[in-house]
Amino acid sequence: MTINPTPHVPTPPTSSATPVRSRNTRLATTLITLSTVLVGLMAGLFFAFDVSVMPGLAAGDEQTYVTAMRAFNKAIDGNPLFGSVFLLALVAAVAAAVVEYRGGRRATALWVAAAAVAYLVVLVITFAVNIPLNNELADAGAVEQMKDFSIVERFKSTWVTTNILRTLLCTVALTALARATLLHGRATR
Repeated sequence: MTINPTPHVPTPPTSSATPVRSRNTRLATTLITLSTVLVGLMAGLFFAFDVSVMPGLAAGDEQTYVTAMRAFNKAIDGNPLFGSVFLLALVAAVAAAVVEYRGGRRATALWVAAAAVAYLVVLVITFAVNIPLNNELADAGAVEQMKDFSIVERFKSTWVTTNILRTLLCTVALTALARATLLHGRATR
């Protein structure tokens, strides 16, 4: 009797679903990674305004405040890279949640969906509060001729407060995406 030193290991059956599953897994990985990076960039931008830009502006005079905020807003509004990052963060998160859900990775899909919801609230706040204040500031006339600087006080209270909220929500979204990344990695090993 001879003993075969290499036991026969059955080969798993192949099916046409395996390449599709693999593509879906790669797509989900790409989308989760992309949304994590994009939300991280937005969290960093908002955080930088919270801890340096706005306190720095508040330490100066009103004319400098208005001039600088107008310049920041103009640079951001006219920047297609910013616009892409700002909107694609949500698109990538929603797409990742859908792909994960369809791939049967429900827990991961739930964490990505939670991130998408948190980031959606960021967009709503931005369009409902921050952009209207930016527009009001832009329409206030020449800074040299401004007599009423009450807009600066609204920025120091409302705009700054909602920006802190945007930072916190982006941080929540980023945390949820980090958890989703961990779960996705475990599920697709």
